[in-house]
Amino acid sequence: MLSKNNLSIVIVSFASNDVIFNCINSISSKIDIVVIENSNNQNLKVELEKKYKNVKCFLNSSNNGMGAGNNYGLSKIDTDYALILNPDVILEKLTIDELINASKKINEFSILAPVHSNNDYPNYKINKNKNSNNLPNLIDVVSVDGYAMLINLKRVQQVLNLENLNIFDENIFMYLENDDLCKRLLEANENIYVVKSSKIKHLGAKGVSEIFKYQVELSRNWHWSWSRFYFKKKHYGFYIAFIKELPRAISSLIKNFIYFVVNSKKKEIYSCRFKGFLNAFLGRPSSYRPRINIKNLDN
Repeated sequence: MLSKNNLSIVIVSFASNDVIFNCINSISSKIDIVVIENSNNQNLKVELEKKYKNVKCFLNSSNNGMGAGNNYGLSKIDTDYALILNPDVILEKLTIDELINASKKINEFSILAPVHSNNDYPNYKINKNKNSNNLPNLIDVVSVDGYAMLINLKRVQQVLNLENLNIFDENIFMYLENDDLCKRLLEANENIYVVKSSKIKHLGAKGVSEIFKYQVELSRNWHWSWSRFYFKKKHYGFYIAFIKELPRAISSLIKNFIYFVVNSKKKEIYSCRFKGFLNAFLGRPSSYRPRINIKNLDN
C-alpha cells in the first residue's frame, strides 16, 4: 500500500544547483530522497547530504541521461513506490498526501501523477478510449510527463516482465522515455491516472544552471529530434518514423542554411536538430552531450 513510509523519491540532476534545493525543500523530510547527479559534482553531493538527512546523492562519472539515471536511482531504493521528479519541480503542501489518498480509492495502478498547477500547461494526455473509473478526482490518461510520475514498482516490474528495475529505456538520453514507458504499460492493459487534487509547479527547462543555457539548448534540440525518430521507429516501424520526421528534418536543414550568415547561434540550433534526426535515422546512439564545465559553477 502506498504511504510515505513505502515511498522514495528519485531526482536525476545535472548541474541543477539553481533549483534542486527548492525542490527538496518542498518534500517532506520523512520521505527518503535519492539524487543521481549526472555531472559528477562532488561539491553538490557534499552540500545535499550535509543539509538534508533524508537525502543520499550518488554521482555518475559520465552523463548517461534521464532514462539510465532514473534506473540507477531506482536500484538504490527499497520501497515499493517511487516518485520520479525533475529538479525544477516544486511540490505543493498536500501533493503527496493527495496521491496517497487517491491510491486508496482504486484497485490497481501502474502510474499516478500530480497535475501542473497551471492549467495552461497540462502534463498529461487524456485516454479518450478509457475513462470509466467513476472517480471525479482521477483521470485516465495515455501518458504523463516525466518530470513528475509516481510508479508502482513491483507491479510495473511484473507486468513488463523485467528481471530488475530497469524500467526506462536507456537508449533514450532524454525526451519521450516517459511516453515509451506509458505506452508499454498501456499495451499491457495497465492503468495510468492523474490526480486532479495533487498539484505541482514545474519551472520548465530550468533543470540545469542558467550559465549553461545555450549549451543545454543545443542538447535539447539534438535529443528531441533523435528521440522522436527513435520512439516512432520502436513502436511503429522505420517507415512511419521516416515519413513523420523527414519534413521536420528538411525544415531544420533549410533554416540551418538561412541562419548561416545572419545568426550563428540559431544556425547551430537547427544544425543540432538535423543531426539528431540523421543519427537516429542511421541507427546511431543518442551520443550528443552538452559541452559543460562544472567547475564554472564555483566561479
